[in-house]
Amino acid sequence: MLCSRDIDYIEKEIKRSLSELEMACFENLWSEHCSYRSTKPLLRTLPTDGENVLLGPGDDAAIVRFSDDIAIAIGMESHNHPSYVDPYDGAATGVGGIIRDVISMGSRPVALMDPLYFGDLDGEKNRYLFEHIVSGIGDYGNCIGVPVVRGELTFDKNYSGNPLVNVVCVGVVHPDKFLTARVKAPKNRLILYGSSTGRDGLGGASFASRDLSEDSEAEDRPAVQVGDPYTEKLLIEATMELSATGKILSCRDLGAAGLAGASSEMSSTFGARIAADRVHLREEGMNEVEIMLAESQERMLIEVAPEDVLEIGAIIEKYDLSWSDIGEVIAENRYIVTFHGQVVCDLPVDLLVGGAPEEEWAGKPYSAEKPFNRPSDDLKTLCTKVMSHPDIASKDWVKRQYDHDVGLKTISTESGCGVLRLGDSALYLSCGCSPRQIYLKPYEGCANTVYENAANMAAMGAEPLCIVNCLNFASPVHEEIFWQIKESVRGMGDMCRKLSIPVVGGNVSLYNESDEFNTSILPTPSVGMAGKGPAKPFRRPVFGMKLGIIGESKPEFGGSVIDLLTGCGGSAPGIPDVIILEIMRKLVNSGAVYSATDISRGGLLGALSGFCPSCEIDAGENAFEELFSESYGRFLVAYEDESKIAEIISKTGTSFTPLGVVREESFIIHTGEGTIEFSKEETEKLLSSTTNLMRF
Repeated sequence: MLCSRDIDYIEKEIKRSLSELEMACFENLWSEHCSYRSTKPLLRTLPTDGENVLLGPGDDAAIVRFSDDIAIAIGMESHNHPSYVDPYDGAATGVGGIIRDVISMGSRPVALMDPLYFGDLDGEKNRYLFEHIVSGIGDYGNCIGVPVVRGELTFDKNYSGNPLVNVVCVGVVHPDKFLTARVKAPKNRLILYGSSTGRDGLGGASFASRDLSEDSEAEDRPAVQVGDPYTEKLLIEATMELSATGKILSCRDLGAAGLAGASSEMSSTFGARIAADRVHLREEGMNEVEIMLAESQERMLIEVAPEDVLEIGAIIEKYDLSWSDIGEVIAENRYIVTFHGQVVCDLPVDLLVGGAPEEEWAGKPYSAEKPFNRPSDDLKTLCTKVMSHPDIASKDWVKRQYDHDVGLKTISTESGCGVLRLGDSALYLSCGCSPRQIYLKPYEGCANTVYENAANMAAMGAEPLCIVNCLNFASPVHEEIFWQIKESVRGMGDMCRKLSIPVVGGNVSLYNESDEFNTSILPTPSVGMAGKGPAKPFRRPVFGMKLGIIGESKPEFGGSVIDLLTGCGGSAPGIPDVIILEIMRKLVNSGAVYSATDISRGGLLGALSGFCPSCEIDAGENAFEELFSESYGRFLVAYEDESKIAEIISKTGTSFTPLGVVREESFIIHTGEGTIEFSKEETEKLLSSTTNLMRF
């Protein structure tokens, strides 16, 4: 709801009282979800330009040059609160919404990523949310033919009652032929097409800007949209054909705040007059507020010259979609809505769009790191706990829900990156963050989030092109939370500048708290990164191949999986030297290493669990640190000839440590405290723990 201060400010500006529709428009468009009132000054500090950035933040999606004849459209959104209230539909419509952001640029979607964050899986409700959110994402993406090629799963009690569903979509378009979402000239017509408008999703933007209560599942269900992937598929094909005519002057999808949001934001360079009673509806008796604010899915708004309306309408009808000529662009800088001949909204468009006063919150630093205490359990017990934790264990249950190969561009989904063939090279996609470390050190943790995604690409020989983000936090009214936000954005910006990676888009999701579980989420500035590299699949090490570590481990356990499991404490990881990323690219692309993976979550043991759990290694006298530290700046590599590695790293000051050898079955770890051995059956059982939990 608008606060009294906002209402007083608005009514002073327009010199009268607000109508019911005007009040609803401001309530949604001035919400945190739409206006970023708490974070705009921070977001302005991020680097957004780059030699390949054709269109940066501010549109439905960004456009980044990939090659002379290919550009990518990339966007990232959250659908957190709806996915708690109605996990299947909330997650599915999150996918549908970000896909429409990409197609509104005239771009064909080719890939999805889904970093997801849940409460502990020992809770039945958390397992229910996990199952239905994953199913919603998988079913929607599979039906429309867009593969989910990468994701991340984090499980922590702090997400109980408020799971996070972040989705990245990437599309392809010619660098000279993308659309934008800003109208071009007065007297052009505004055409709404796609699904008919119902009452679903009413107040979705304002709903996303408040805490979740114990009664949210019942009270807020009307704010959750219901999607139809089959209509979305028709919408994709229709929009691609419409774009190819060259007669679409601008385009915007209908997301948060529905038609009111799309039409006012799209028309903010001039103005617009909308006839709400001309919108095609699927329910009778809808009033102007319901028509303008409903967030019914699978709808698009386009600007068309008057003489092209019938031709455009014919193309839309070819795909069995409905359309309505609902209004026009006007020269006057006003946003006007009529309903059955009566003016029900008449506002300065720049006041409605972008006119929300920025919030100023105080930030208060805190210190949450604890002194390190070595756990009392023996090393084998600790290894068992780490390998079976769902952050580390196999994600096969989730992967089986997704069709990775639809579209026939997918090269690999097995490493830290999804890889898709684009022209003569490949598009690399990585996502995620490490919330527990960010909680302890927001600046360093968020800088390392950017670094770790770049490290996933370096391990495959690829270079980053850009990132998008979802800045998920609890309520900024708490001083410690706003400090988290400020430090996280500062860390992200500094690392992006260091690596020359532009931040081209994203969103902010605040007020992620649950009264039902009395929880606030960990700071979760999740990142989606796109890069470019050689068109080759990830290769798993083969029997007899040698294993080694590039880089040095440090005693950095704070926020690690071993800390989560044992409460051992310790310092969270510091920021590594970024030069190692270039060294890794040289090692991979020269063939000096056969394959590689970066060492991050779960430490060396976590990396081995996903890379080659059938091996024999020597973890040395300080095995606890070697196995469980989550220091950044380290890579696990498989190789045949150590001299080739030495030739590249000899003058760089980077360390290389031989580790062991790939075996056919058992997992053997030699330590100063004795030898640990897991049979193939034991290893598979530990790594399948998440899959076993989902059999209910």
